[in-house]
Amino acid sequence: MNTTTATMTTSAAGVQSTYGALVTNALGRRTAGTAFIAADDTEISFPEALDLFGRLRTALRAAGVTHGKGFGLLSANRPDGWLAQWAGVANGGRVTPLHPFGSFDDHFFIAQDADLTVIIVDCADHRERGRQLAEAMPNTIFLTLDDADFGTNLLRLAADAEPDIAIDTAVTSDDTAMVIYTGGTTGRSKGVILPHRAIVANHLLQLADWPWPSEPRFLVTAPMSHATGWFPLGALWFGGTVIMRRRFEINAFLSAVSKHKVNMTFCVPSMVYSLLDDPSTAETDLSSLELLVYGGAPMTVPRLIKGLELFGPIFLQLYGQSEMPNVVTTLLPSEHDPTRPDRLASCGRPSAGITLRLLDDNGDEVPPGTVGELSVRGPLVMDGYRNLPEETAKALKDGWLRSGDLAVQNTDGFITLVSRAKDVIISGGFNVYPAEVEGPLLTHPAVAAAAVVGLPDDKWGEAVTAFVVLHEGAVVDGADLMALVKKRKGPIYTPKSVHFIEAVPLTSLGKPDKKALRVPSVRG
Repeated sequence: MNTTTATMTTSAAGVQSTYGALVTNALGRRTAGTAFIAADDTEISFPEALDLFGRLRTALRAAGVTHGKGFGLLSANRPDGWLAQWAGVANGGRVTPLHPFGSFDDHFFIAQDADLTVIIVDCADHRERGRQLAEAMPNTIFLTLDDADFGTNLLRLAADAEPDIAIDTAVTSDDTAMVIYTGGTTGRSKGVILPHRAIVANHLLQLADWPWPSEPRFLVTAPMSHATGWFPLGALWFGGTVIMRRRFEINAFLSAVSKHKVNMTFCVPSMVYSLLDDPSTAETDLSSLELLVYGGAPMTVPRLIKGLELFGPIFLQLYGQSEMPNVVTTLLPSEHDPTRPDRLASCGRPSAGITLRLLDDNGDEVPPGTVGELSVRGPLVMDGYRNLPEETAKALKDGWLRSGDLAVQNTDGFITLVSRAKDVIISGGFNVYPAEVEGPLLTHPAVAAAAVVGLPDDKWGEAVTAFVVLHEGAVVDGADLMALVKKRKGPIYTPKSVHFIEAVPLTSLGKPDKKALRVPSVRG
């Protein structure tokens, strides 16, 4: 191991423009200490992680993961899966994470569209899906993270390989590192092309903007294939430890925090809500937590206030998209002020180095307090959508990435999202932004959750329609909720109907599924 570490230090000095270089240097900064703790509590030291990373690079190169080649990863949260993904990228390959809850049709379409020549499968969780894909794709190489009756065990190949941790200087910051597929809720999924510069920018912004614990102990429970997979490198860079659980389960989450003195984690709002509602949370020692990063969707203000009461001032909100990942805006822990609900409803201010504007349909910046489309330019932005030139041209317009999110910015620079552009309700000729209806509804003490959509209506074009979840045992009349919104926002925003449901349907990423709410059966 001493020879391997020395080789890394010599060849990587000063090279940080690619993600492979960042990972190599993060793993090589310490010659002792625990880098990862797996779900079974197996510990992997920094030297062991660097060695495995180097061996995976060699094994993947032999399997064809080289410059410009596409490869996929279908895995639960596990250290060797995270290392394998970035080992392939360090070789110049472009990785496409496959959604752990995706359907066969989705996985097959993505594999074809992204031209994946190699797919790595975690058989502990995805053995059957891996076998189905292997049967349907006989010309694709399948590598497994466990023994299986299809493909070849990648870890066995790596065990027999020589570690290679020299920085590949032929890989540049403009090369494609990832192709991430959007959810495809409005049609076919789109492959977002992210070059190394975007991924490096993402991580440098994290390191610059966040109040990291001095010795991070970061817990991974949300799917590594999505936002949470971006964060382990920061903890490793500071010499910290990444604790992984294969998926989010409340008891496993609480146990890991208590046992391993976790001081940092990432959650989507639905995960936070589950923790707030479970009695075990208040009974568990969570005093080690210093930073709880959340994103993927806004948290409702009442639930966020409850979270601050339970966990303390440890919340940090981030906003981004696959097209400009994760760190476009930040609401820091110091800005989570329970006496400022307007600020809690925001997604913070632009992160360091982000150029952000709210633009109208003509591409002109709107004044403070006016709704505009959130638009960004800079190194964080994607190169475009794979095989979709027309969609790319729509999204990347006049040098700006048009996010499709409508927002307002106050004079202090805080940005509040009001709607996706496609979710704006046009009722009686007026624009109604769902968040501005949901906000008043959530102030009612009986309301636990609310989601607002527009439904076709002969008179109004679209009728403002509210779906409401009540707290257990609570009772309220729909007319009272309509009156509340009318008092706060006026008649244009007042729902034409209120439907009481048991739970707001969520997408597989934990976001409100407003497409599902438009299905007639949901309304009863």
